[in-house]
Amino acid sequence: MRGIYSSVTDIRRKVFTEVARLAYEGGDYSRIEELPYKIVPGEIAKYRDSIFLERAIVGERLRLAIGLPLRPMDEHAPLSMGIDASAVAEKYYDPPLVNIIKFACNGCPEKHYHVTDVCQGCLANPCKEVCPKGAISIQHGKSVIDQSKCIKCGRCENVCPYHAIIKVERPCARSCGMDAISSDDQGKATIDYDKCVSCGQCIVNCPFGAISDKGQIFQLIHSIKRGDRVIAIVAPAFVGQFGPKMTPEKFSNAMKQLGFDQVVEVAIGADLCTIEEAKDFMRAVPAEQPFMATSCCPSWSVMAKKLFPTLAPYISMAMTPMVLTARLQKKEHPGCKIAFVGPCSSKKLEASRRTIRSDVDFVLTFEELMGMFEAKNVDFDQLADSELQEDATAAGRGFAVSGGVAQAVVDAVKRMDPDREVKVASAQGLQDCKKLLMMAKAGKYNGYLLEGMACPGGCVAGAGTLQPVEKAAAAVAKYKNQAKDKNAMDSKYDITLSLLND
Repeated sequence: MRGIYSSVTDIRRKVFTEVARLAYEGGDYSRIEELPYKIVPGEIAKYRDSIFLERAIVGERLRLAIGLPLRPMDEHAPLSMGIDASAVAEKYYDPPLVNIIKFACNGCPEKHYHVTDVCQGCLANPCKEVCPKGAISIQHGKSVIDQSKCIKCGRCENVCPYHAIIKVERPCARSCGMDAISSDDQGKATIDYDKCVSCGQCIVNCPFGAISDKGQIFQLIHSIKRGDRVIAIVAPAFVGQFGPKMTPEKFSNAMKQLGFDQVVEVAIGADLCTIEEAKDFMRAVPAEQPFMATSCCPSWSVMAKKLFPTLAPYISMAMTPMVLTARLQKKEHPGCKIAFVGPCSSKKLEASRRTIRSDVDFVLTFEELMGMFEAKNVDFDQLADSELQEDATAAGRGFAVSGGVAQAVVDAVKRMDPDREVKVASAQGLQDCKKLLMMAKAGKYNGYLLEGMACPGGCVAGAGTLQPVEKAAAAVAKYKNQAKDKNAMDSKYDITLSLLND
């Protein structure tokens, strides 16, 4: 449901704003108990059967936004339980990152095919004829599906001339490319965390707002208030995310009003990642391995390693743009704190790894950052322009959209070896990514560079974005074209790449 400002979206934004305001104001944090009444005012329920249920759900969302776990449902616990221990300047995510608020879940039905009232009871009965299990019969002139026999193959849906047969499926499960979501014994959604790669697609596809990830807004603001020098490294997808009034020229000044010391484009790290992957590809394919897959999307790479462990060595070992940019800043500014601001939940998972914790201290989504802007009443109209960074190339900025990573690598290879042909295959969405790797495992993509993006459309479609995918992609394309240098090989940071790997 990208690009639709719904009641679910509205509550999410209000939760992030109130958590940010709570942290900025400080004091007695037990007043979090009052926030559900502020976010959901009045006496009459607006969204659900009970206003008490609405407030209970908001309470759990507040806890998750602070990084706290969901409260147990079978015993009393105040909303503020554990908040003082979380009011610190340093804290990593406690698993699980993605959580289902059980009493917010609608208990949607499992996947099945359903005959609607549109059925005309036609003479040909093609649905009955194509069913391989005899699950369809004609009763009172209408088709009826015996669910105990149905194998969910979808043939009946495909042949119905009136489109009277529909597939009913839980939205969160449908969006999960890892098949990690099923039903518990009460019919509520549950996540198999052994399969989950924290892509966040279930979060934005649940129409009941029952799924949310944990946040670090609270801890980041405490770090700023403590006096830490916090540098924001911002993903290329940021362009256009905060509306037309927030231009790239205004962004740095807006961030300084929140307390950030400075802003750096992660596209710089994307350029470095491009160069490293281009060199790895030229060296290893096909001499040492049949193909190479890009590494910048954490959900894609974790999925590949979980489901295709024999192909794991073929995924690029290059550090992601986030990590490369963070390391560069920490080398240039010893003692600083790094806050990555980006479009997705999976970067939170990546940053929580022990090997990366010292590089990236905080991860915020664009949606969470917008809550900080609103908490501080930042007026985009009143912001002065600042000088645009010219350190990143068009190639690095293009990482935000599907196909951009592979294109950047291809262009870099062409610069180093103009006669070399680089074949590319790409996929977006984890279901298609799995198909891509199945084909690669079968030898269909030998000699290829493979690009995988967990979110359909690329990073601009991440779970923490604010704008419709098409609109965001257009903004990135415009910003990319404004870059003075086009090829990642023109990056002035190339000389530091070996130092960052030390």
